[in-house]
Amino acid sequence: MNRRVVSTAACFVMFLFLVVPFKAMAANSIAWNGYDKGLALAKEKKKKIYINFHADWCGYCRKMEKETFVDPKVIAFLNDNYIAVRINSDKEPQLSRKFNVRGLPANIFLTEQGEAIGNQPGYLDPKSFLEVLTFVKNEKYKKGSK
Repeated sequence: MNRRVVSTAACFVMFLFLVVPFKAMAANSIAWNGYDKGLALAKEKKKKIYINFHADWCGYCRKMEKETFVDPKVIAFLNDNYIAVRINSDKEPQLSRKFNVRGLPANIFLTEQGEAIGNQPGYLDPKSFLEVLTFVKNEKYKKGSK
């Protein structure tokens, strides 16, 4: 019986060391989705959609990935208020055409139902990106003012 208690306790401790850090790490990154899954989640959770179009060869896409998408404030705000979708425009050119993407990175915003709100082309540093995210979240685009 004593051996069983020790085994159970050991398993529990291993669980804590293995599973809990992975959950904590997940909170430290943007919860990216594919396009179809993102649309479904947005309807289910009643959240707007943010789409980031990128490509492996795009320098400003990599810069946004390394600087903007790792900022803790950006991660928290995006995960709390949007369904984030990431699309490689080279691998999914039909979606690039659908959203009329002409340059990268491209930042597209959709309603909860998948209807276009607008876009903000190009690289955005963390501060500027948070301003745009807040503007769209608060639906300032409907009022025509910032």
